[in-house]
Amino acid sequence: MSIPAGSYTLGPEQATLTVRTGKGGAAAKAGHNLSIEVTSWSAELEVADDPAQSSLTLNADSRSLIVVDGTGGIQALGEDDKVGIAKTIDDDVLKGGTIQFRSTSVTPSPNGGPIGVSGELELLGRSAPLSFELRADDGGHIAGTATIKQTDWGIKPYSALFGTLKVLDEVVIEVDGTLLAA
Repeated sequence: MSIPAGSYTLGPEQATLTVRTGKGGAAAKAGHNLSIEVTSWSAELEVADDPAQSSLTLNADSRSLIVVDGTGGIQALGEDDKVGIAKTIDDDVLKGGTIQFRSTSVTPSPNGGPIGVSGELELLGRSAPLSFELRADDGGHIAGTATIKQTDWGIKPYSALFGTLKVLDEVVIEVDGTLLAA
């Protein structure tokens, strides 16, 4: 692991946590691929001398999502559209529920490669396993991507237009920022 042993924090002040959705269905051309930013979240990374003792936790406020961008679609998303989508996510999809991740293992790759992280993601009161990789450099920059299937957490992907426009089941979560020593 190219991160020295110690305690580190990460949050919206020095990093972005982004959710990316795709679209499908017969009316997919009408919809948008969304970039949604989580604006209230915190993560703690404990890097131990013994990598097996390292851990990562993350807590996110499900009511803090804002739509940053929407690509595709018949017309561009306006600000009212973005606010409406965020309200739908809050009211109908996440329902103000808990979002927490707790690692069960953090495994560095040899020669400073990606860090393998495995653990449990709790979403809307349901926990399921989640594994992903983080890349870190000696300057404290950290980035990673995880893909989740909404149905693994009991979430029915949003649909509109009588089901002909659907948010794809797989959602991509990205983190990119700089670790701060705690």
